[in-house]
Amino acid sequence: MSALHNTTDIPDEVRARHTELCRELDDHSYRYYLGKPVISDAEYDTLMGELRGIEDSYPQLVTQDSPTQKVGAPISVDFAEVEHLVRMESLGNAFDTEELNAWADRASAEVPVDAYLCELKIDGLAVDLVYERGRLVRAATRGDGRVGEDITLNVRTIDAVPEQLDESVRPAPELLEVRGEVFLPVKEFGELNERITATGEHTPFANPRNAAAGSLRQKDPRVTATRPLSMIVHGVGAYSPASDGVAFTSQSQAYTLLGEWGLPLSDRYRVVDSMAKVRDYVDHYRANRHEPAYEIDGIVIKVDDFGLQRRLGSTSRAPRWAIAYKYPPEEVTTRLVDIKVGVGRTGRVTPYGVMEPVVVAGSEVEFATLHNAQEVARKGVLIGDVVTLRKAGDVIPEIVGPVVERRDGSEREFEMPTHCPECGTELGQQKEGDVDLRCPNARSCPGQLRERVAFIAGRKALDIEALGYVAATALTQPLEPADPPLRDEGDLFDLTVDQLLPIRTHVLDPDTTEPKSDPKTGEPKVVSFFANLKGEPKKTVEKLFEQLEEAKSKPLWRVLVALSIRHVGPRAAEDLARHFRSMDAIRQASEEELAAVDGIGPTIAASIREWFAVDWHAEIVRKWAAAGVRMEDDAPEHGSDLLADVTVVVTGGLEGFTRDSAKEVIAERGGRATSSVSKKTGFVVAGESPGSKYDKAVKLGVPILDEAGFRVLLDEGADAALARRLNPEPEPDEEPAGDQGQAGE
Repeated sequence: MSALHNTTDIPDEVRARHTELCRELDDHSYRYYLGKPVISDAEYDTLMGELRGIEDSYPQLVTQDSPTQKVGAPISVDFAEVEHLVRMESLGNAFDTEELNAWADRASAEVPVDAYLCELKIDGLAVDLVYERGRLVRAATRGDGRVGEDITLNVRTIDAVPEQLDESVRPAPELLEVRGEVFLPVKEFGELNERITATGEHTPFANPRNAAAGSLRQKDPRVTATRPLSMIVHGVGAYSPASDGVAFTSQSQAYTLLGEWGLPLSDRYRVVDSMAKVRDYVDHYRANRHEPAYEIDGIVIKVDDFGLQRRLGSTSRAPRWAIAYKYPPEEVTTRLVDIKVGVGRTGRVTPYGVMEPVVVAGSEVEFATLHNAQEVARKGVLIGDVVTLRKAGDVIPEIVGPVVERRDGSEREFEMPTHCPECGTELGQQKEGDVDLRCPNARSCPGQLRERVAFIAGRKALDIEALGYVAATALTQPLEPADPPLRDEGDLFDLTVDQLLPIRTHVLDPDTTEPKSDPKTGEPKVVSFFANLKGEPKKTVEKLFEQLEEAKSKPLWRVLVALSIRHVGPRAAEDLARHFRSMDAIRQASEEELAAVDGIGPTIAASIREWFAVDWHAEIVRKWAAAGVRMEDDAPEHGSDLLADVTVVVTGGLEGFTRDSAKEVIAERGGRATSSVSKKTGFVVAGESPGSKYDKAVKLGVPILDEAGFRVLLDEGADAALARRLNPEPEPDEEPAGDQGQAGE
């Protein structure tokens, strides 16, 4: 064999550089695939050229996995089986205090337990992460506890999961295997389902756990990257410390170290010294189950000391040193009295169940979504069935399915109507293959117009508090003696007091859009919404006109949201406003120009072009502009890219900003305002009573700014804000420290 092909002749430094380049180029290819590149094409080409040069000189280093052999290949997840380094055990369950006490008695009879760690049992998907010398090399599902499926590429899209451990406090271990729960926060779950139902992509997810599991099992990591997944670490498997590292001695001490390395931890775990305090913790979250941002189904209690854990050991199925206290599921049964349909602001007609009222998750529920006719058929529910109902946090109540054994033969099938329940127009698919039926009478359908006007008033749009659901109904519902003053939302800013005073309206239930009944007569309740008994304007009328006037000066992105363009939510609207800065520029942009905007893409671009192509849509914009609604953002004083690529989280109360106005000034400067803290967060702005986001920023080492620092960030940029944070100027009335001053901390 020639020296050229003898692997023993490759210098160690060349072999090491080849390995480093392969890893780095794979990482950059992956980020480019996700649409989140961190280097330029030229820099990428330079690295690739260096790798080709090494492989030309040492062809024995070339393998099919080399980046030189797979440039441009699609990235996908194949869910290959992988074996966990240490088995992932299941937990035993306790369903009442007696079973919990029995577990504690068994443990304390064998070892002297003086500390228990209590933490929330997140209802998510268990995941195993492996780090080698601080770098994430593998992520896998739990599987059967010994073998799971490789989901590394998908887990790498989760912001909370660090790809490289933070070594600023102590060196990363040689090997670290950690376990945790991937979940979808309840609020984000609701927003995800809203997007899914609005686009008709597929059936909405049943619950946050299913959404998390479905997101992690996407073949295309780009899909996973669009889902707002998060993760919390709650255990350790294999562990080999660095040469100067420390051993884990307890669960709580391990959490401290994991937090120093930047791994995501709960801020709600507690170490307590008695079972009485364990029961207090269990009782607290039983009563405050929906306090966390994610769903929980119980509490996990662990013996804190690792030495005691080893002495207690495990059964064939579960550790003896831990137990899960399970809360009863938040499901109830009730009678499905009827299935009706409602029409939304985009014309989508949605079935919903009308049930005998029942209390679930602490509130009385009478209505629940059924999404679409296919979902009704899939669940197999009949009108008259006894059904199982579930409600989690603030998520809309959902019918899980029928209790078939309680049928008596009187039940009947639901038939999806063929015509709109609000205007009588024949329903149809917006495009071939849609699972949803829509009312095509977009402009004149009273139901669609009512929902659009109510949406305009919402916090995500123009935030007009006086224009609530009843007012939106009054302005759009035809009812004698006067026709409604709004032909479409284009007339909203031209309203007059004289138009409002004659209006009488039904009071509709916002959950069902059905008129509420008068308790005395049983007939639909009719009220004069804008006039008092003397026929004079109510105080709410003055407030409405004041707020309509204020709404005219709202930033461009809010106006875009208020137009109800399909797929254009707040984030897309912010991206559009930041790029084009005027409604005219957006209206005149080609589909290709729109799609090229960061965060937009072809689907949203096509939707925008379709919307502006409709004459009465364009007329809405013309009328609003004529009425004085802001159609162009001023050029930012410091340039629109001052905070480009900077992510900012605002927490706590600020004296000079509301939460929304803080988001707006960040966006005006090209930054992104998000709600969760991760290692990738640029700054956390902490006002009064900042809460857990402040604590997480401290743990992760994210720069924290007060309000004065925030203003520096907005005026001068990230470097100036960092400099001020590190070297704050003395207050005007302070004396600079002299030679006798105390040494700085």
